[in-house]
Amino acid sequence: MTRSEFDDIRAFLADEATHAGDLLRVARTLIDDLEHVRMREAILRTYYLRLLTAARATVAADTVGAPDPLVFLKHELAEHGQLPEEGEAVQRILSDARAAEALLACLEQNGQRQRSQGMRLRRCVGTGRRLSH
Repeated sequence: MTRSEFDDIRAFLADEATHAGDLLRVARTLIDDLEHVRMREAILRTYYLRLLTAARATVAADTVGAPDPLVFLKHELAEHGQLPEEGEAVQRILSDARAAEALLACLEQNGQRQRSQGMRLRRCVGTGRRLSH
């Protein structure tokens, strides 16, 4: 859900003309959205865990001198259609990896700078808020 959607919901909830039935409809929609997001997070965590396990197995296999240490990683990438195809530009893939690494480093650096400056992120909900009855 985007920031503007949260803002729209806040405005809708704050509007005195909003009826209880409308609030119930919004609550049901939000619960459905939360359930969908939770399932998506579980799937992404599973993908991540499988990829991490394959990467660790690849490094371990390389450490003991296995004949094809990349087999674990290749299998996991193939499962998700992420193996480079024949003829795909290797330099482009490596360039994409370098760019992603630089972007993540920049994001992490900005995140640390914001925390050190004491900036607080705006919360969507708080424990002190109550809906009027």
